[in-house]
Amino acid sequence: MRSNDTPRRWAVLAVMCASLFLVGIDLTVLNVALPSLTEELMPGATEVLWIVDVYSLTVAALLVTCGTLGDRLGRKRMVLAGFAVFGVASAAAAASGTTAQLIGARVLLGVGAAMIMASTVAIIRTTFSDGRERAIALGVWTAAHSAGATVGPVLGGALVERWWWGAVFLVNVPLVALALIAGAWLIPESKDPAPRRWNPADAALSIAGLGLTVYAGKQVSDHPSAATALTGAAGVALLVIFVVRQRRAAHPLLDLSLFADRRFTAATICVLSCFGCYTSLLFFLTQRFQLVDGFTPLQAGLALAPLAAANAVGAAGAPWLAGRWGRRSAVAASLVIFGGALAVLAAAPGGPAVFAALVVAGAAAGVVMTLGADLVMSAARQERAGEAAAIQETSFELGAGLGVAVLGTVLTVVYRAALPAAPAGARESLGAAAEVAATLAPTQAYELLQAAHEAFRSGLSATLAGAAALVWLTAIVSVVLLRDPREPSGAVAARSGSTSAK
Repeated sequence: MRSNDTPRRWAVLAVMCASLFLVGIDLTVLNVALPSLTEELMPGATEVLWIVDVYSLTVAALLVTCGTLGDRLGRKRMVLAGFAVFGVASAAAAASGTTAQLIGARVLLGVGAAMIMASTVAIIRTTFSDGRERAIALGVWTAAHSAGATVGPVLGGALVERWWWGAVFLVNVPLVALALIAGAWLIPESKDPAPRRWNPADAALSIAGLGLTVYAGKQVSDHPSAATALTGAAGVALLVIFVVRQRRAAHPLLDLSLFADRRFTAATICVLSCFGCYTSLLFFLTQRFQLVDGFTPLQAGLALAPLAAANAVGAAGAPWLAGRWGRRSAVAASLVIFGGALAVLAAAPGGPAVFAALVVAGAAAGVVMTLGADLVMSAARQERAGEAAAIQETSFELGAGLGVAVLGTVLTVVYRAALPAAPAGARESLGAAAEVAATLAPTQAYELLQAAHEAFRSGLSATLAGAAALVWLTAIVSVVLLRDPREPSGAVAARSGSTSAK
């Protein structure tokens, strides 16, 4: 592509933005469909958690591997293949008739998303040779993810009300088809002339270790046993072996020596903790709005829109805050405020306090995620920017998956503990309790639903209080480890587009 071919350059960017818009939508669109989905498929509590976050965990596990393969085989080829996989997986998810089929389709969606995300940044960097244009392009590209995440709940609610829960996946298919056609015509092919060596054994270790660890964590609430403990121990052992191998390898799949920089480590922790709590909040509140407060799917999506919109505003204002206070102070203060908003949501029964807390939580989380991502990139030397970017993207996706997994398990445990005398099916989840109540006499059904609603409220309050404590602990970590309080903000402003909140 010629450097002065401006229209074609920006057309390539439009295709890249469409890709991240789709990935952003799929991060949140399913939340509002879960009540309808659980009524039809009747998944257990652990299966519900798998349906939600197996997507993010798959993306996190495969980002580095897909990036390495894209560098070797061709980035255009990797992105187009990712579009195809994403489209097929979307159709499979929409057609799923069982929980297992849906979970499998969500895994395949994660594979497609990882293939797309892993190479799009490299394509933008090779397409835009001018540094200023590249910063603008990366800013527009990452804003597409926030736009997708913001639109997701509203779009999902509208689709579920008009058709059925599978429509939230089926809407991807025509968009992917358009992206494939446009991408095949517009996207330039590129490869890394000196690509990193891809070690299949290391990739398998990381995927298996992460999968077994998370699986054991989810099983604790359903089947606490010696086998579950052994599964978790095996997962941790595999992750330890992976770390040891990466530290000794001449050409590691993931360069963990970057974590020797305390600012890099602290920033990664901030991203993991903040984004994990943020995505979990979206998931839990969707359940509360529909199953407890009686909102329709569309009303639930609209109720979440202030949270997502405020997140985008916070991300946009983060460079200004960093310039005024310094990045450490801005991150720490925003973490404290985010934790305070979570605490309010844990205690507030409803009304204006919930709306205000959502706006505050979204804005504060947007600041943390933007500046945290910027700190990850600025802590690495220029020649290691690609490796730092891989860790940054992985921390976002891993945070989303682990947040729902860990905090969702807490909610499930508290919910079940509060319903000791309820029928076994009702103790699976709040959606299952509604299904069981439909088979009972009116008086019994009312009593069961009231007890289930109260149990869910107790579980949600405990979970959000725990999330608040985690965020406040992260604030302490940021104060201790990010010891550069008045760092110049020029780098922040220049990179804010490429590191805006995911």
